Amino acid sequence: MDPIQTSFWVVAVLVLLALVFDFMNGFHDAANSIATVVSTGVLKPQQAVLFAAFFNVVAIGIFQLKVAATVGKGIVDPSVVDLHVIFGALVGAIVWNVVTWLYGIPSSSSHALIGGIVGATMAKAGPDPLVWSGVLKTVLFIVVSPTLGFLLGSLLMVAVSWICRRSSPLRVDNWFRRLQLFSAGLYSLGHGGNDAQKTIGIIWLLLISSGYASASDSMPPQWVIACCYIAIGMGTMFGGWRIVQTMGQRLTKLKPVGGFCAETGGAMTLFFATALGVPVSTTHTITGAIVGVGSTQRASAVRWGVAGNIVWAWILTIPSAAAVAAVSYWVSELLF
Repeated sequence: MDPIQTSFWVVAVLVLLALVFDFMNGFHDAANSIATVVSTGVLKPQQAVLFAAFFNVVAIGIFQLKVAATVGKGIVDPSVVDLHVIFGALVGAIVWNVVTWLYGIPSSSSHALIGGIVGATMAKAGPDPLVWSGVLKTVLFIVVSPTLGFLLGSLLMVAVSWICRRSSPLRVDNWFRRLQLFSAGLYSLGHGGNDAQKTIGIIWLLLISSGYASASDSMPPQWVIACCYIAIGMGTMFGGWRIVQTMGQRLTKLKPVGGFCAETGGAMTLFFATALGVPVSTTHTITGAIVGVGSTQRASAVRWGVAGNIVWAWILTIPSAAAVAAVSYWVSELLF
């Protein structure tokens, strides 16, 4: 087989591996989209995953591909990236996702992918090829996104409590059972819009590095966009039930009004970050919003020990995925 054909098939396998990551991102992060709507009893789990998956895919027509451009061109210099780097990055991200899923830890698929890209690139060429503006922006939003989610979730909860202060609890519950469908749809739109673009970005980076696309292109191929949105939607349909329990039940107890405020605050944060082209964690965002809603009741309403374990997972995600990616890069170099 000649080198061009070999290169094509290697690229095809790596594209499939990226779509596997995208699928895993969907089922790993399905909990972020549906935990509140399931834990409040507004939708049954099977209904919720179909609902969320639909809006994940609908996001294809709403958001510009600014996050994809950041991941594809704004984290590392595309000219340094080769097939071994892409392999290492994807393996690092996938391994971390599997480990955290098995233990029911709501970590960030997004930051696992960013960590994978950074780790594999540094294993090849050290820190020089890193685009520090993109890396630092992503790291900064590890703090910004949950903080913004916390503030918006808590402010919305306070505002809604004041507006509904003269309404009966039953009436409020009935209203927000309906409104939570709206907020869950918004959050799933934000999830699909931000997270699918990360896989679009790494496939775009792969195509640029292998010569199947140009770094001067303003858009990735349409088939890449369609495949990534469909893959994340399919992953969401599969669901991440272990993490649903942590996010929707163990962190704090939510009623429909709280679920509405958490989802709306989280969705506003995701829309804002996607408009800026920042690859943020839907996990961080919804966790911050849920904690914000719970804290408006009383500090003891939040299980801070569970929240602390989640924060440790956030801190470890990028370095852990980067370490696995670096090892995977060296193994790929040795074997292939």
